[in-house]
Amino acid sequence: MTDLTSNLLSTGTPTLGVEEEFLLCDPRTGRPSLRSSEVGAAGHVLGVSLQRELSRCQVETSTSIGAHIRDLRDQLCESRAATAAAAAGSGCQLLAVGTAFYDPPPGSITPTSRYQRMAGQYGALASGVTCGCHVHVGVEDRERAVQIINHLRPWLPTLLALTANSPISAGVDTGYASWRHILFGRWPSSGPPPYFESARHYEDVVGTMLETGVILDPHMVYWDVRLSDHLPTVEIRISDVPATVEETMTLATLVHALVVMATKAIISGESAPSVDQDLLRAACWRAARDGLDGKALDVRSVRLVTASQAVRRLVHHVAPALTALGELDAVAASVDRIFACGNGAIVQRRELARRGRVSDVIDLCARRTFEGCTHPRDVSFSSHPGDPVCP
Repeated sequence: MTDLTSNLLSTGTPTLGVEEEFLLCDPRTGRPSLRSSEVGAAGHVLGVSLQRELSRCQVETSTSIGAHIRDLRDQLCESRAATAAAAAGSGCQLLAVGTAFYDPPPGSITPTSRYQRMAGQYGALASGVTCGCHVHVGVEDRERAVQIINHLRPWLPTLLALTANSPISAGVDTGYASWRHILFGRWPSSGPPPYFESARHYEDVVGTMLETGVILDPHMVYWDVRLSDHLPTVEIRISDVPATVEETMTLATLVHALVVMATKAIISGESAPSVDQDLLRAACWRAARDGLDGKALDVRSVRLVTASQAVRRLVHHVAPALTALGELDAVAASVDRIFACGNGAIVQRRELARRGRVSDVIDLCARRTFEGCTHPRDVSFSSHPGDPVCP
C-alpha cells in the first residue's frame, strides 16, 4: 500500500451503495410475470422498499449509502431474501438474471406517465427487459467525479465480462454471455461515455441530448458509468445483475477500489488514458460475447488476451486499495471461486447443456438468487473456507 493510498483512506473511505434489478417470472412456465405492483406491496409489508422499473416484470432494490463494503452484505442478503419472499407470496419467482428467458406479454410497460412517455417516444426499445447492477461510490466534487469517470472507462469491459449473466433469451442460447448488454446498447444514450475534458463538457453533452430529444430527462443518461442525477456519486452501471450476492459483493468491492485508485492518480497529476470510444465499444462487445469463457480486448495494447488475464490485471491494479480496505484476500478468493465454478452465464449454459431444459436453468437461477442468505448475519464476505462448491 502506498502512502498516498493510505492517506486517501485515512481522510474517509468513499461511501458505497448498490442497486440491483430483478426479473419476476411465473414459477410454472418461466414466462415474465407482470406483478411488480403486487410484489412491491408485499415487499413493503416485509420491510423492503422496491422500485418499479420500465417493465412490470421487474423490481429494483437498493442499499443505503454505507461507509464500508462490509456494511453492504447484510443489506444485499436481506433485500434479496425479502424480495424473493414477496415474489413467492405474490405468485411469482424472483430471478437475478440479466434478461428474461422469454419475451414479456403485451401490456408490460409500467403504467406511470414517465414510462408511458418513454414507450411512446422509443417504441419497441421500451419492450426489452434488462436487469443490471448499479454501484454508487460517493464523490462530492463534480470536477473530480468526471475525471474519475475517465479513469474508469478502460476497465468497463472487464467488469462486464466478470458479471455476465444473460446468455439465454427467447428460450435459446443467444451466443452472448451478456445478451443484456447487446439489448441495452440499442438505447441512443447507452454504452461507454466519451472522454470528458471537464464537468462543463459532461453537462454540455447531456444538455445536447436533452435539446435534441435523444433523452427525455437526465435519468435517461444510460452510459456505462455516469454521474448520478440525484446523488453525489459516480454510478457504474455496466454490469448484468450478478447471479449471487457474493458476485455482487466482488463487483462492488472492485468498483470501490477502482474509484480509490482513480482518486489517487488524479491527486498525483496522472491523466486518464484517452481510449478511443469506438475501441472501447468494441471491447465491451467482446466482453458481452465471451464473458469469462473466452477472450478479452485489451484497450491499451489493442490485443486479445484471455478473460482470466484481464480480470487478474484488474485485481492487480486495485490491489493497493483493496489492501487498504482490508478486502484483498476476500476479493482474490472470490475471483478464484468464480473462475473455478463459473459466473452466471457459464453456470446457466452448463445447466442447459446438462439438463436440456430452460425450466431447469430457471430453477437453478432462482435458488442462486438468494444463495447463502437465509441467515445473512451469520456469514461474512470472506468466510468461505475450503474448496468451492459449484452448482
